[in-house]
Amino acid sequence: MKLKNQMAALAVAALASVAGLAQAADLPTFKLEMNDGKLNPARIEVPAGQRIKIEVHNIGKGAAEFESVQLRKEKVLAPGADSFVVIAPLDPGEYKFFDDFHQSAQGVIVAK
Repeated sequence: MKLKNQMAALAVAALASVAGLAQAADLPTFKLEMNDGKLNPARIEVPAGQRIKIEVHNIGKGAAEFESVQLRKEKVLAPGADSFVVIAPLDPGEYKFFDDFHQSAQGVIVAK
């Protein structure tokens, strides 16, 4: 009986994970390239009051880290890696982000 309960719990967790990925796929998506201390674009305009997804692509030769203290988000990427961050609905305003491995690479998300 215990094994059945564990298997059921695993199945529920797997379904929840798949559902979360499906929801992330439906979000307004914005692309960000990180390239050895350069951000493209350095300014990302997003809709206020709506969850968003930022696809982060490290096209550089070294590691990169998308980080925003204001948004409490960070994502480390190896060279050539792709990932994403999902950001909760934002109030109108500006939210800074940077590449933690290249501190001079500064960007801003502008929620309108």
